[in-house]
Formats: sequence, structure tokens, C-alpha cells
Amino acid sequence: MALSAIDLLKKLIQCKSITPYEGGALTLLEKILKQNNFECYRLKFGNNEEMVENLFARFGEGEPHICFAGHTDVVPAGNLGSWSHPPFEGKIFKDTIYGRGAVDMKGAIAAYVSATISWIKANQRFKGSLSFLITGDEEGEAQNGTKMVLEWMKKNNHIPDFCIVGEPTSKKKLGDMIKIGRRGSLSGKLTVFGKQGHVAYPDEAINPFPILNKMLNPILNSDFDDGSEHFPKSTSNVTSIDCNNTAYNVIPENVEAKFNIRFSDKFTQKSLEEMLVKHFDSVHRNYKVEFFCNAEPFLTKPDKLVEKISKAIQKFTNINPVLSTTGGTSDARFISKFCQVIEFGLVGQTAHQVDEKVSIKEIELLAMIYKEILETSLIFGKDNVS
Repeated sequence: MALSAIDLLKKLIQCKSITPYEGGALTLLEKILKQNNFECYRLKFGNNEEMVENLFARFGEGEPHICFAGHTDVVPAGNLGSWSHPPFEGKIFKDTIYGRGAVDMKGAIAAYVSATISWIKANQRFKGSLSFLITGDEEGEAQNGTKMVLEWMKKNNHIPDFCIVGEPTSKKKLGDMIKIGRRGSLSGKLTVFGKQGHVAYPDEAINPFPILNKMLNPILNSDFDDGSEHFPKSTSNVTSIDCNNTAYNVIPENVEAKFNIRFSDKFTQKSLEEMLVKHFDSVHRNYKVEFFCNAEPFLTKPDKLVEKISKAIQKFTNINPVLSTTGGTSDARFISKFCQVIEFGLVGQTAHQVDEKVSIKEIELLAMIYKEILETSLIFGKDNVS
């Protein structure tokens, strides 16, 4: 009997896997994959409260090897009273399934597991390998999940040739967007030092606010680049300004600003930091800046394999997907260091929201697209099935 993507999604939603807790979701997937002859490995990384459970499962030993990556951890449900249906029930109402993780991203996992098992049964003698990299740490700090599993995969000869990440990349309709890369993300904390004084005697003080404003000028104006062939222009935002000053008549001694820059492939972390420091130095020397970069730009070039995936989507949706590098970061930033990777999944409009939901039709359609990708991609074309 075929594994229903909808039945699996309902069961996954019922697993209360709020990051970083497994909640039974990985146990459920492991059981199903073992029943279908996948070699399964439960991998735990971290210590005590930071411990994260992950699952790697592989069918076949040969090459080429294609992997599906995803996460079963979800964000908290928020105010339970605001939900139309309990967030961990998996309620089906008017051909729509409700629940935390329905879109981000248990829906894609259910669709891909269903599609993969169905494809294997129809192609028993294929020569390659299929695998799953499922983490419980994507919505959290992302330090003991995909990042660590990939290191384990490398040591144990499980690195794939190609990976699909099931993030909800579609914007308005299923299939309208594929992510072939992502921008980098650089955060910074800039502290400008002045001289405290009375507001009635500003000449006796150095107000750090006007200095900070000049130092933040390129960040406030997103004045970095015009983008590139596959990347939009870099964008930036100041997210916090604070001086802990409770008085109205005191010029503060220092002020602190936090910011984030989503940068294109025109920069690396190093070149962007160097450019910012050069600008800061030109304005004021008495400052301190701390940088944190959790992702550099990466790109999977739109080659024949990406074209095949686009055609598989178009076959079932009549949509020619946009190849995009926009949006936030995902675990694809780690995978890109080991193999080619694209991201494709459901419409993400209700992700992290109250009443997160997906239509049954959309899940079934996604499963058909995933199966078509396996059927027609260059990795698993007719030459790889004997």
C-alpha cells in the first residue's frame, strides 16, 4: 500500500517537535524509512540542554547520490487561543491541513518521503543512492544539526552529488520560485565613544549620536552594490540604537547600534568587513565594532540539472519558476560547501504564523513534482536504472 503524504504529514504535525526537541518526529521517520530498507543513523550532537537529535538515512550504496535535506523542528505555536484548530492536531478542514510545521517544513518532508518510497518501488534496480538528512536544529542555533551531520557524512563517505532542501520557497503559487543560492548575512554591533556632558554646554561634551549617524550612513542607505547576474543588490538595516540614558539633560558618553547586512556575491565576509572598517575610520577613530557572519553568499549555477528540475515543476504547475537568491538563510548554506544544492518547497505565506496551513492538493502536487525530479533528472535518468 502506497504511503500517503497527507497521512504522514498529519502524524508529523502531531509530533510536538518544538526546537530543539525531537518530539517523536525523527522516530516516526526512522521507523518508516527502516521499513523501506533505508539504512538509518540517529546522530546526536551537543551537550546536555544543547543536545540535538538528527537523522541520516540512505538507500543504496552506489553513485550518483541524491539527498533530501529538511528539518522537523518547528517554532512555538504562540497564543493557542488564536488558532482555529489546535496547532499539534493536524486537523483537516475543507481540504486544508492545519498545524505548526505544515508549511515549514513537515509538509515537504512528507511529500518527499512519499515520493521517494513510491519511486524506489517502481525502480528497484536503479544504480545510485537516495538519502535523507533530517535535523532538529534549523529553527534554533543551527550548530548541532545539519552542520554537524555533514561533517559526519564526510567522515563516513555519505556526501551526495546533489541535494534538494525542502524549504517553503514558493511565494504565491507552488512552483513559482526555486532558490539556487542565498545572500550572505553579516551582523554587527558598533559602539561609538564620545564625552559625557550637560546639554546646556555642548561645547564641553562630544555627542556620539551625530558621529554614529555618519558612520551608519552606508548601512542606512543600503549603499553597497547594484547586485550581480544572479543576486539582487545587498540590503542593510539598523535594528537597534541604545545608550542606556534615562536623563533628558545629559549627553551620553557612548551609543551602541546593531545592524545586519544581507550581501550579494560582490562581497565576501572579509571584504565587506574591511570596507566598513575603512569607512568607520574615516569618520571617527574612537569606536569599537564586533562582527558576526552566519552565512556567506553561495550559488548553484543554473545548469542542465536545475533546468530539469524547472521542467519537472512546469509539467505539473504550468509555471516556469523564478531562479532566486533572495530571502533569509537556511541550512543550504552549510550544504553548499559540500555539494550542489537547490531549495524547493511549498508556498511559505503562513510559515511561523497562527493557523499555519497547506492544502491537500498542494501537498499531493509537491509529491508528484518530487517524484518527477527523481524520474527525469540527470542524476537519476534512464541510464541509471538497469
